[in-house]
Amino acid sequence: MAKLNSINELNALREKLKEETFQPDRIRARVCCGTACTATGAHKVIDSFEKEAARTGTDLEIVKTGCQGICQKGPVLKVEPLNIFYQRTKPKNVPWIMSYSMLGNMPYRQGLYRDNILSEPVPEMTDIPFYKKQKRIALRNNGVIDPCNINHFIAVGGYAGLEKALSSMTPDQVLNEVDKANLRGRGGAGFPAGKKWLHTKKAPGDIKFIIANGDEGDPGAFMDRSIMEGDPHSLLEGMAINAYALSARYGIIYVRHEYPLAVKNLQIAINQAEEMGLLGKNILGTDFSFTVNIREGAGAFVCGESTALVASIEGERGYPRPRPPRLSEPGGGPWGYPSNLNNIETFANVPVIIEKGADYFLSIGTKNSSGTKVFALTGKVKNTGLVEVPMGITLREIIFEIGGGILEDKAFKAVQTGGPSGGCIPAEHLDLSVDFDSLWKVGSMMGSGGMVVMDEDTCMVDVAKFFLSFTQSESCGKCPPCRIGTYQMLEILKRITSGQGQDGDIERLEDLGNKIVAGSLCGLGNSAPNPVLTTIRYFREEYEEHIHDKYCRAKACSGLGLFRIENPECILCGLCKQACAFGAVRESRNKFFIDQDYCTKCKACYTVCPTDAVKIEKHRRKKAAVSSQQ
Repeated sequence: MAKLNSINELNALREKLKEETFQPDRIRARVCCGTACTATGAHKVIDSFEKEAARTGTDLEIVKTGCQGICQKGPVLKVEPLNIFYQRTKPKNVPWIMSYSMLGNMPYRQGLYRDNILSEPVPEMTDIPFYKKQKRIALRNNGVIDPCNINHFIAVGGYAGLEKALSSMTPDQVLNEVDKANLRGRGGAGFPAGKKWLHTKKAPGDIKFIIANGDEGDPGAFMDRSIMEGDPHSLLEGMAINAYALSARYGIIYVRHEYPLAVKNLQIAINQAEEMGLLGKNILGTDFSFTVNIREGAGAFVCGESTALVASIEGERGYPRPRPPRLSEPGGGPWGYPSNLNNIETFANVPVIIEKGADYFLSIGTKNSSGTKVFALTGKVKNTGLVEVPMGITLREIIFEIGGGILEDKAFKAVQTGGPSGGCIPAEHLDLSVDFDSLWKVGSMMGSGGMVVMDEDTCMVDVAKFFLSFTQSESCGKCPPCRIGTYQMLEILKRITSGQGQDGDIERLEDLGNKIVAGSLCGLGNSAPNPVLTTIRYFREEYEEHIHDKYCRAKACSGLGLFRIENPECILCGLCKQACAFGAVRESRNKFFIDQDYCTKCKACYTVCPTDAVKIEKHRRKKAAVSSQQ
């Protein structure tokens, strides 16, 4: 590919590619090749398309796109020119899809999206409930372009924001436009990007770094990964605009090692951009130069924290450092140079703000939280996947309209936002506006965008233990409040969930949690107790049942409850007796019963019973037991 030596050459190339690359009448299949769809067989589907095209002599264009969002239904694809969306596509379905939708003029009904087996199929992607309320800015090109083809990116308007910045805006004007748009950091804290950029710009020195934080370690989160895999050039363009505004020359993308496809696609994108003169020296014939390199992390969750990330970039162990100096100040960034660090999604929004203006971005979302937010919707929800919604949408709309509601139509119990550092929000707040300030008021946070949905069968004490065990194991151990405090909290939770809870445990957890928040060195420790503190705040009665009644209402914790067999429901199959390793299940006069002296509450009998005849009940509290004896 030829190097572009001027902005006019980029304009001319874009107009040419618009006509050549996306011809509206072309027979085309846009196949999702994100990590989730790849795992479910997307490349086998592509192979089948290639073989069928060769067999029929069809001039077929296959576009291997990034994540298209609805991961639960993968592999997914969109067939053109009819714009028909197909889900759970198998290689054996490809000949039918080509015959009906490519060579014919009708959809192949068996491959279309359906809400359930009785509902009418939906051919158009935009008519599917999962997509109806979404608005894509950061994910605008995912599902549209081949991330490994820079021509696709340019054809859909890529690098137009950088072109506008270089041709008609000063660095200060670029910075002011981002500041006016009130773009808040999508990595968790929500700090205004424009304010952070300005602080870095004012730092003395000729050398400054632009750092993109792609160390996405939250369980169940894959927002940044999907952008890096599916639209890496939007990240590079956002970083280049940032570099122009700050007069920086060097960029670093910090990516966790567990994202091999993201690393691969990013490196391809960097090489292509350098070859075309969109990165490197004298970009588009101007005096602006900017180079980007990739640094892979070793998978430590704490390296998502800025100072630990910088230590890792320098080749040291990922320990957080005291602040000041901040990254934006001399001595704070890599090798002591002032640096601006933003999340991947934050950078992906920048080209749109520059190209369309701050007012466009401000027209979306709420007053204090403008724009959109990408969420990884997971857990006990029917349609899991990647969603991008305007700020201000409610939790109810995301979970029940976009997500399709709770699996098996069970009752909604809570949603965890912000990953392991966030909080659990109960059903009473389902109509809460999803924005930075509203989530903070109820004890949670936006975080990087993880959203885990829980149903009536979820034990909130067990959930708190799960998230705390993650943050405790990922603690770097540098400061005692985090290292010792999270361990002590986890031991209390283990005791509670195994039936050994004691009076005062809830108060101990609250006291320890507040001290960890106040005394920890970095954001990991400051937010680690959040899942515990919010579950106590909203689900305190479950903690009390675990401690005083030795009972888990979700039947999730072993070692709790009083086990008995409801004889009218028992079919005398004997599976419970076979499963019990301790001889607690006895048989007498054609009925089974549980000997409480031998029962270890392991739940084996409860798990294997085919008729739910094994019941788990509360222990009577001591006071109630004495009263009944009297």
